[in-house]
Amino acid sequence: MVAPLIAGAIALATEFGPGLVRMLAGDKAGDVAEKVSSVAREVTGLASDDEALALVRADPVKAAELRQRLAELEIDLERAYLADRQDARRRDVAIVTAGRYNWRADIMLALAFTSFIAIVWMTWQARLDMPDMVFAFLNMAAGALLKMIGDAFQFEFGSSRGSKEKDQLIRR
Repeated sequence: MVAPLIAGAIALATEFGPGLVRMLAGDKAGDVAEKVSSVAREVTGLASDDEALALVRADPVKAAELRQRLAELEIDLERAYLADRQDARRRDVAIVTAGRYNWRADIMLALAFTSFIAIVWMTWQARLDMPDMVFAFLNMAAGALLKMIGDAFQFEFGSSRGSKEKDQLIRR
């Protein structure tokens, strides 16, 4: 089961590789958790995350080694993420270069905007008669759509200053 693996990896990453915590949520959480746990097992020689965490907390040398190895893992994961994003940008450039138009991206963004507007309108119209669970679900869906829209803008217009600084750090 993935949940205990993720829980152990979060405990390790929170103390010794905070940059990895955000990667322990989402599509690849299980893969990232396995990599974090694997690094902890290699550094400590122990079989479980709990044992590894206890040993690393007690041994400053092992703690420093784990921090270093988790920082290297974070850089590797960031490189993979950036390469994936770059491949997607290359795809868009290839479509335009071939003289075609990328309708898929426009349709995807239009659907996200339309869905967000529809959810806001439904929530407003039924605000007094809506059960709390439905309201919570619609809020969650609206938040997910806003994230998708934000990701689309970030893809099209570049990323944040912090991300650019991280890109420069990775290139060194």
